[in-house]
Amino acid sequence: MPKFPFEMVPLPEERSTLKPRTTGLTMMVDFGVPVGKLEDLLVLVGPHVDLIKIAVGSARLYRETYLGQKIRLCEGYDVKPFIGGQFLEYVVATQGFEAAPAFYKEAKRMGFEAVEVSDNCVPLSANQRKTLISQGVDAGLEIHGEIGSKDIKQTAEVLIGQAHDCLDAGADVVLVEAAEMIIDGEVQEHLIAALESEFPREKVIYELPGPWIKGVTLSDVYQMKKFLIERFGPDANIANVLPDDVFETEALRCGLSVIGPKEFAPGVG
Repeated sequence: MPKFPFEMVPLPEERSTLKPRTTGLTMMVDFGVPVGKLEDLLVLVGPHVDLIKIAVGSARLYRETYLGQKIRLCEGYDVKPFIGGQFLEYVVATQGFEAAPAFYKEAKRMGFEAVEVSDNCVPLSANQRKTLISQGVDAGLEIHGEIGSKDIKQTAEVLIGQAHDCLDAGADVVLVEAAEMIIDGEVQEHLIAALESEFPREKVIYELPGPWIKGVTLSDVYQMKKFLIERFGPDANIANVLPDDVFETEALRCGLSVIGPKEFAPGVG
């Protein structure tokens, strides 16, 4: 067992540490981290990362051997890389829905075990969403179904319906679009409460906002993280964590960052 400094400071028992985790998932977003930098990063944060999203359509720009190297590196740290949903959306938009099976086949050939199905750019009907997910499952892939929109705000009922569509079609988890959950810096607590009451915790991962959403500030990102951890505890499922923020996010889970302790020792406070 590795030895850690300051072991007289206990970490929260509720924080899952053994992989594969079903709750307390951290998904890191990767817009093009070089393999060398990723390896340095995973030496530090590997125990705290469960998923890495190869974001947007960036998978198309790697050399094949380089992308394969990145996938194998992630696997060596028990981290699952997956293709972000906007790449599939691009393929469907430019080549039609009939191109999806070939896309899944290529993802599988490259060594990916999971692909995201979303509709940020290409609106999907319930049947189209279910078909894309079931085709991915039939291809032997784990499917992460994203719900919500970056452009229009939807009701809790609509989001719950989309989530049921995803899970009923065979998706393993549902990712909730951050633009639905934070508006003008305010977390939409009613949406999170509705999803929390409808689905098991291990089935829903909440995305953080980022600079790709107009008007989002660094403060908004921190407020969203703090809200999720305060609501769900150290084992909140959090997605779209930027590479440089993974370690701080783990500290936040453990009460060692900006949230701070909720209880004080006798005579303190």
